[in-house]
Amino acid sequence: MIDTPEARFAIQVTREAALLARQVQREMVTNALTKGDKSPVTVGDFASQAVVAKRLVDHFPEATLIGEENSDSLRNPSGVETLAQVTHFVQSILPDATPEAICDWIDLGANEPGDVYWTLDPIDGTKGFLRGDQYAVALALVSKGQVILGALGCPELECASTPAKGGQGSLLIAARGKGTHVCALEANDEYWRQLKVSSTDNPTQTRLLRSVEKAHTNLGAIDYFAQAMGISANPIGMDSQAKYAVLAAGGGEMLVRLLSPDRPDYREKVWDQAAGSIVVEEAGGQVSDLDGKRLDFGQGRTLAQNRGVLATNGALHASALAALREIGA
Repeated sequence: MIDTPEARFAIQVTREAALLARQVQREMVTNALTKGDKSPVTVGDFASQAVVAKRLVDHFPEATLIGEENSDSLRNPSGVETLAQVTHFVQSILPDATPEAICDWIDLGANEPGDVYWTLDPIDGTKGFLRGDQYAVALALVSKGQVILGALGCPELECASTPAKGGQGSLLIAARGKGTHVCALEANDEYWRQLKVSSTDNPTQTRLLRSVEKAHTNLGAIDYFAQAMGISANPIGMDSQAKYAVLAAGGGEMLVRLLSPDRPDYREKVWDQAAGSIVVEEAGGQVSDLDGKRLDFGQGRTLAQNRGVLATNGALHASALAALREIGA
């Protein structure tokens, strides 16, 4: 197993944040939510980032955090109710937390990356979170543009591969050169299992993991891509970086994020890809952009030098890149 101070920290806080997100979901996500009401995920995002940021500054005072959220909306008069809800959940872990301190902790994630930084997506998969399907807490450590450690907390995923609402969930940890391992989110680390990607090398048998959320990718182009590869297997619809966990566990062979036609200049945020990418790579897979270039996490808060993302089990990567060139993606 991976046993370094950074890995122990990542395991502890990712578990803590993922279980907190689950608590928010269970208490706030009901059938009474109106369409478009994202308040529960907003509360969960803020609470998760506050807890992780506070733990990080306690364990590694000089560390830099790059997080998705900032507290601007919570500090406004219109955010009073949301801040009260965030405070309620944070205090379930940190009883002495005050609203002002919580805002300060959240804003620790507003930095610009240096050579070494941590990056956090406090709840990845908004729609999955609201539906009770897949979402993830994603934490990673980056050094000189390369992810060297990543953790995923997936509350609705069993054994890193099987959707299971209300189950024990999955906690994944990966470190450069040390593999990817998984245990139950609600366990006490007594049993870790190493993950390996699928060995499938026949493009027609590729199980393509694709986003449920249409705004995140170009679904029409993905259909053309699947045709160009000759894929006959049914795709697997799934939100969030939980897709990376499934890919690492051999439950699928590929995921691809193509550029949406209305946002051709969009570049991925570092927190959306960092943890998931190392989880796949250390399980034997391969991750690149749509041009086959390695993802460069040393360009600020976005992957400014990369277009889209392609992640595969490795055996199918060359075929996938060829298909992408064929469709002009």
